[in-house]
Amino acid sequence: MKIAFISTYYNHHQSFISQKLYELTDGDYRFIETSSISQERKALGYQQNCAPFVLQYKGQESYEAIEWVNTADIVIAGVAPAALLAQRKKDKKIIFKYSEHILKKGFQFWKYPYRRYKMHKDNPSDVPMYMLCASAYTASDYAKFGLFKGKCYRWGYFPECKRYENFDAVLSSKSFREILWCGRFLDWKHPDDVLMLAEKLRSQGYDFHINIIGTGEMEEQLHNIHREKQLGDCVSFLGSMPPEKVREYMEKSGIYLFTSDHKEGWGAVLNEAMNSGCAVVASAEAGSTKYLIKDSDNGFIYSSKNFDLLYEKVKYLLDHSSEQKRLGHNAYNSIIDEWNPDVAVQRLLKLFEAVLEGKENPDLFEKGPLSRA
Repeated sequence: MKIAFISTYYNHHQSFISQKLYELTDGDYRFIETSSISQERKALGYQQNCAPFVLQYKGQESYEAIEWVNTADIVIAGVAPAALLAQRKKDKKIIFKYSEHILKKGFQFWKYPYRRYKMHKDNPSDVPMYMLCASAYTASDYAKFGLFKGKCYRWGYFPECKRYENFDAVLSSKSFREILWCGRFLDWKHPDDVLMLAEKLRSQGYDFHINIIGTGEMEEQLHNIHREKQLGDCVSFLGSMPPEKVREYMEKSGIYLFTSDHKEGWGAVLNEAMNSGCAVVASAEAGSTKYLIKDSDNGFIYSSKNFDLLYEKVKYLLDHSSEQKRLGHNAYNSIIDEWNPDVAVQRLLKLFEAVLEGKENPDLFEKGPLSRA
């Protein structure tokens, strides 16, 4: 089976899926980059990768990339220029679109007629096209435009899945007063909520410490709040660091905060925090939360607009370290049993095989990756 995967740039969120596809297809796989890593991402530890299966598309002179897209049995299309997919659509060959949710700014009625027209033009009904949903909201977003009904499958991002020889030892070594937040300092990720949380927890006499990892446009604002509220005794800013270093902090932390709102397409830090055995308190509006978290079973869910509920969930976990252990243990199992690159790729290939065999809308898995969205 010959597979091409088109996306912005190759990075640690895509590398494990890509490596396994390359291995399981005996090298009949290519990842096609359509852009370069931004300086902001590089500051967060993203690195340009030179894997043997990575090709770059820079226009019509990128002959090898174009040949792969036109001749592959299956194309996975994330961020893909229209020109790169034009011939494949003309030939009516299979395409699996790969999309986060598209209504991050809400349903804008005045844009609906034009968007509907353009989206149907880009996703013609006579081409065998399916949707890999990289958000719990992707299927419903596209349904509003009459697209991909019965053709949407749960997907996402699949960073490294660590399998610890003695996970109970990892849980036991955690500090249950340590709380972690990681990401870019953007308003829709709500890092300021973390400082408000620290102020309120301290006012109630709680013993805790919050580490904040990242950088971004809100940095000066956050440091000003940090100084004004005199939070130096309970909140530390650690700057940006490589993904493997972030994982070390996750492994030491009892609680992880995932505070993004609806503008968060997925949020792979949630996968990583769960894999590290953190008790996660996650915003329902972020794309990955409702796929990965079952509330009160392997984490807590709250609305990003409800700060009081965020506070109550964290306070409860600080009061009940045994609950941190239970949620962290269940979170870890969710990743190693289901939401990991091995399971995802095995299921993906089975879905591709079913489609290539002529099954129009295969329904192969009851839950988890590649179940119906």
